Amino acid sequence: MRALLRDLDADKALAGQRELHSIFFGGGTPSLFSAHSIGDILSSVNQRYAFSDDIEITLEANPGTFEQEKFNGFRSAGINRLSIGIQSFDPAALKRLGRIHDGDEARSAIDTAKRAGFDNINLDLMFALPEQTLAEAIDDIRSACAYDVSHISYYQLTLEPNTLFYKQPPTLPESELIWNMQETCQQLLAENSYVQYEVSAYSQQRPCAHNLNYWRFGDYLGIGAGAHGKLGEPERQRIQRRWKRRQPQDYISHALEANALSGESTLSHDELVFEFLMNALRLPDGVETELFTQRTGLSRAILNAACAHIDKDLLLIDDARIKTTAMGFRFLNSVLEKLL
Repeated sequence: MRALLRDLDADKALAGQRELHSIFFGGGTPSLFSAHSIGDILSSVNQRYAFSDDIEITLEANPGTFEQEKFNGFRSAGINRLSIGIQSFDPAALKRLGRIHDGDEARSAIDTAKRAGFDNINLDLMFALPEQTLAEAIDDIRSACAYDVSHISYYQLTLEPNTLFYKQPPTLPESELIWNMQETCQQLLAENSYVQYEVSAYSQQRPCAHNLNYWRFGDYLGIGAGAHGKLGEPERQRIQRRWKRRQPQDYISHALEANALSGESTLSHDELVFEFLMNALRLPDGVETELFTQRTGLSRAILNAACAHIDKDLLLIDDARIKTTAMGFRFLNSVLEKLL
């Protein structure tokens, strides 16, 4: 905790007097913290920054860490949104994923969160799991919708480098089955009043403010081991990315003794255009066209030039808004590749 607060102090000058609109405890299992510690961190942060009136404060939690008294404490400490890493309700699927919880613990976690008074809850679910059938994917979505939580994140399992699955690939569903899973389950989400507002995010009128800030190319501080931050100076056409030391002990010792910063870089103009669009086009409704100049400092002419060779049946841009078409959103990777 002392290292986190030292890290926060080191970055304080970068944010100036701006308000905090969201706080996200993530990047692992922060629910292993005690509620008292979370409360102390939030109190210390509030001494350094003003909180907006409607600040969203999210805590990521894995089902294996849920205890009623502890989550009552998190709610009292100021956490007002929970993101629960369910992944699946199917015990066999969870075992194949190497998760420490089972289906019963997943259900119990949601019940515990509701009893603690949380009314803004996200469930993380994955599809295209090893050996998963269409019926099993549908069961997962139906189970999630039955809880009537405010938000569901639903995304396809991908094999990331430097993971066990990447080194020893499991048997994954065929691409046609994966598409059927996605289409069928998206329809089920829509039937249960979950509106898709981002590639993998579905909400009942309560989208995640923290993630929307990413997609709208807003600024954020990254505090903690391996954390990344982004700060813009659009008047100088300058966006800087900063990242902290990854290994916890290395991070702690440097944060306490000097500075936990591991590296920083300034985006080129081409990188600025691509990163803005890579984020903004994840939203099916896109963003206001003027936001490009506000967030990057670059001219509208540069944006127009970057998008000029993309077919109008994939991308729409006018004075008011930039967004993909329905077809472009479906094939977003192909749209982005045309920008490279």
